Amino acid sequence: MIPFINLLFKLKFTRKGEESEVRKGAPEAFYKIRALQSAKPILVTGGGILVAAVVTTLFVIVAGIRIIQGELFSSHPMWWELGVLFFTLTGFGLLGLYDDVIKLFGYAKTGFFGLRMRHKLALQILLGAGVAMFLYWGLGIDFINVPFVGLVKLGWWYFPMAVFLVVGFANSFDITDGLDGLSCGLLMICLLAFWMIAMHDLDNVLSLFITIWLGSVVAYLYFNIFPARLMLGNVGGLSFGAGLAIIGLLSGKIVALLIIGGVFIVEGMSSLLQLFSKRFMKRRLFPIAPLHHWLQLLGWEEPKIVARAWLAGLSLAAFGVWLAML
Repeated sequence: MIPFINLLFKLKFTRKGEESEVRKGAPEAFYKIRALQSAKPILVTGGGILVAAVVTTLFVIVAGIRIIQGELFSSHPMWWELGVLFFTLTGFGLLGLYDDVIKLFGYAKTGFFGLRMRHKLALQILLGAGVAMFLYWGLGIDFINVPFVGLVKLGWWYFPMAVFLVVGFANSFDITDGLDGLSCGLLMICLLAFWMIAMHDLDNVLSLFITIWLGSVVAYLYFNIFPARLMLGNVGGLSFGAGLAIIGLLSGKIVALLIIGGVFIVEGMSSLLQLFSKRFMKRRLFPIAPLHHWLQLLGWEEPKIVARAWLAGLSLAAFGVWLAML
């Protein structure tokens, strides 16, 4: 991590605090948040590049070794499961990298190769459709596991649901990545929860992927907790959110996914409601969105917000794991 942080500094993958994340806030709220963020040192962004690269590389190497040894097994067609995990992480990661580059090097201001919000959303939906094709036609998954009910077959309705979840979690995770240690601390909790679920379901491929990803996230989080030296960037923001969704979809535990990832959903919904309110009601529903910035305006210190979000994530994860194992 340390040589990589130094490399990011040399490549000028830096920005001052999080000003760009709150630019659309109310004037009073914007200046208050900007004042809080301007007190931070110059941070490097792009930590998700290394984490995503390490996870995909190690996963390919270790999975290949275990296939040769005959020790890798799954309840799904193995090559399709390996393919959808690799496609999700790399596809959304490359889109996030493109977005980071045009922002950090000024292309967004000039309009040169810039993407508007609707264009980015369209590309995310296209990638989400690719993921759904892997799941629906490649793996033959068209059902969800509902607690106290059992397997519910959705048929072709599974396809749009999968697209919605992948795109929704990608954006919700990216939105949550606004405070030191917030998003990846919650991701660490979610991965631990789904690792237990995968081990319970004897999904060897999924548990291997989660284990490698969890180790990489812990290494990144060491440098991301308050005061952070490194930020995730859109590479990690989009790919990690989509990756979390694909883990839930592969396990079939959609209800558990919605509960375990509940903090991400609340953060994403706060921004979505604010956007719709400004667009259709011509007023702001909240002083500022997402939720973690609003809590900052109320006077909560950054470490307190993060710690309490982790506690909420732990509580939701425990409840979600219990439901998933019924």
